[in-house]
This record gives sequence, structure tokens and C-alpha cells, in this order.
Amino acid sequence: MSLKWLEVAKRLQAIAQNGLTFTEGEYDRERYEELRDISVKMMSHYSGEEMQKVGELFAFEKGYQTPKTDVRGVVFKERKILMVKEAADGKWSLPGGWADINYSPREVAEKEVWEEAGLEVKSGRLLAVFDKHKHPHPPDPYHAYKLFIRCEIIGGELKTSIETLDVGFFGKEDLPPLSEERNTHSQILTMFDYLENPEKEVLLD
Repeated sequence: MSLKWLEVAKRLQAIAQNGLTFTEGEYDRERYEELRDISVKMMSHYSGEEMQKVGELFAFEKGYQTPKTDVRGVVFKERKILMVKEAADGKWSLPGGWADINYSPREVAEKEVWEEAGLEVKSGRLLAVFDKHKHPHPPDPYHAYKLFIRCEIIGGELKTSIETLDVGFFGKEDLPPLSEERNTHSQILTMFDYLENPEKEVLLD
């Protein structure tokens, strides 16, 4: 039931944000602001997060609301996949994060691998574009598209950052506890499918 109401809260917030973006009437603006406040209260209640945090992260962006973009670098070495231990939750994910303004998806993948794992890479083929809602991630405030981009090592050495506690390569049968907010077990196995089948077509939700 809570998942259903989280989706309702996100939809209400999107309607409110879009309304605030385009409305020209003060009366309508007040109503959209009230709708946004209701969505924050719902999200806080069903997610267990404090209202202030929900408001800051969830409800006060500007402009027409669209899905956020998360980019993950997929790096293999000796048939093992590169993963970083996230400082945020102490679990493991492919290096990556939200796409940055003024960076292309390729550049984001390269930058994230460098910053989080210490490796210089050259991004190559897009492997998958997943809709986060269609995969078994824990519930969160954002609707996001997840881009997985294959990268090849060209330099650097493994090292941690302020965002990562550890870095390493892992085999398909030896995966560490995953940060499921960032990547699921099935998604990691899908990346290994591309290692076994390099001509596999791009997956698109």
C-alpha cells in the first residue's frame, strides 16, 4: 500500500510543479502550492523521511518536471566488474551518479569512474537505458532513467574518494552486498551478459 501512495505523492508533486511553471494566475498558483505541500506531507509519511528533507530534495525544483538521469560506468577487467563501496550506505554499486549539466552521458561516465574509483576510462557503447520504476529498486522520491555505458580502462589506479569507502573488481558469482537504490542484482547480471555477448542489442525499457 505504501508503494502505491508514494507513486500518488510523486504524481501530485509533478502536477503541482508543472502547474507552478506555467500558470499565470495568482489563484491557481496558490492552489498548486497547496497541492505541492500535500505531496510533501504524503511523501514524508510514507517514506519515513523528515518533511524538511523531503521538501528540499523532492518538491522545490523549477520548470517542467521530467525524469532525472543516472549514468553508470560499466568497467570489466579479467572478466570481473568494477564496483565501489558507497559511503552513503556502505554497500556496493557501479561507479556513477546523476548526470551533470554541461557533460554528455559519455563524459559523465568517464568522470564518475575517475572520481569514485581512480581509473581513467574511455566510454564506449551504450548497453542499456532502464526506467527505475520498472526495476526492483527501493522506493524513492525520484523518477529516473538509468544509463549503463561500457568503458575501457586507459590509465589510473584504484583508489577511493570522499564518496567511496572501497573499490574492487568482482566476479559474476562473487558479488558483494549491493546498494539497491543505485543498482539491482539483475542489472549487474545483465552487464555480465554483455561481457559474454558483445553484440547483444541495447536494452531499452
